[in-house]
Amino acid sequence: MSAPLGQRAPAPYAFPSMIDDGHAIHYGAVERGTPIYSSDGVEIGKVDEVVDNYREHILDGIVIETPGRELRFVDGPEVARTAERGVTLAITAEEASSLPSPERAAAMFRPNPRAGRLGRLFGRGWKRQ
Repeated sequence: MSAPLGQRAPAPYAFPSMIDDGHAIHYGAVERGTPIYSSDGVEIGKVDEVVDNYREHILDGIVIETPGRELRFVDGPEVARTAERGVTLAITAEEASSLPSPERAAAMFRPNPRAGRLGRLFGRGWKRQ
């Protein structure tokens, strides 16, 4: 793309607005309430929860709380950058508007040692966490 004489051509990778989100940090250090920006610089919501795959030590995804108080889930590969004051996604605001709601995880149970033999026999040997 050529520019008129005396003017510079726009850079091919120039962003319309740069976001000052601070230094890059590990995804585990991202706090709840941190703003989330799309790849085109639009704030699409705030971090509700960071979902970590503990077994493989990778980011599974982020649960986003939208301005309309809805929860959306963005998958780990769609997260481009995690920083001190913001999370940037690799998708546009239009694509982010069609993200799915997060799936509710299965309930977690732990043994209930106070149930006794009879309690364990009748299924009260487990307590919901």
